[in-house]
Amino acid sequence: MAVKIDKETCLGCGACVDGCPVSALKMVDGKAECDASLCIDCGACIATCPVQAISE
Repeated sequence: MAVKIDKETCLGCGACVDGCPVSALKMVDGKAECDASLCIDCGACIATCPVQAISE
């Protein structure tokens, strides 16, 4: 299972990308995107998102 990213809410700040311990997140067209095959559902990205754009 991978996290869900609300593209409308995402600011494109990259905090979640920096906070992901397995590099499952990347920026695509100015918004965060999660690679489900890499995501370990640790919640680090959820904790670092300043606008709560990421959920389980």
